[in-house]
Amino acid sequence: MKRRELMGYAGAGLLASLCTNFTANAQSASSLSIKWFGHTCFLFTGSGTKILTNPFKPGGCTAKYELPNVATDLVAISSQLLDEGYVEKLPGSPKLVFEPGIYKFKGMQIQGIGIDHDRKGGRRFGINTAWLWKQAGIKILHLGGAAAPISIEQKILMGRPDVALIPVGGGPKAYNPQEAKDAIKILNPKLIIPTHYRTQAADLQQCNISPLDEFLNIMQGVPVKRHNSHTITIRLQDLPENGAIQVFQL
Repeated sequence: MKRRELMGYAGAGLLASLCTNFTANAQSASSLSIKWFGHTCFLFTGSGTKILTNPFKPGGCTAKYELPNVATDLVAISSQLLDEGYVEKLPGSPKLVFEPGIYKFKGMQIQGIGIDHDRKGGRRFGINTAWLWKQAGIKILHLGGAAAPISIEQKILMGRPDVALIPVGGGPKAYNPQEAKDAIKILNPKLIIPTHYRTQAADLQQCNISPLDEFLNIMQGVPVKRHNSHTITIRLQDLPENGAIQVFQL
């Protein structure tokens, strides 16, 4: 009897081990697609879910970008300003989140963390919502239009992201290159995706943010990956441990 019980325990242990290994292998094989629409607007596809961040209405710094008219499951916006919170033209009926807090969606958790949207304690542009979630096994932090330094409490909530989307172009509503560098030092992400910088899509008379090169110039020593597309596909195990900057091309 004891021998049969022992064999049963051993079989159960083997089955549990096989299930654990299968789950680990499935997670390691999963991938995340990131598509850039311009400015701070990205579509994240993975784990059977599509999440769109900060859709905009073309104008000013986003004047010549195409409207991000894309089907998605969830839309996370950092503020209700037109350059990062224009949802009227989106197809379907995606779930919308726009305030700090913890939200459950399709077995995932997405957390909104409030950071001032200006350098005046939020008195000019209010509160920006940074978004933190895990998708395809990858921990993603999208800082939106953060303009204030990351506090100790915010750092505790954010931890170390695998992928951090960080505004770098300055202006009154978001980090300038040095402030972005300071945030990166605090967060120590594996992959840095710069956002909120001036491109050829901008109306120069109505866009007061800096081009990407100003940020890259002060990040000397950090590897830069340039992708001749607006979409990349990444896996957790392929991310650089010591940090790299990912640049898209529209």
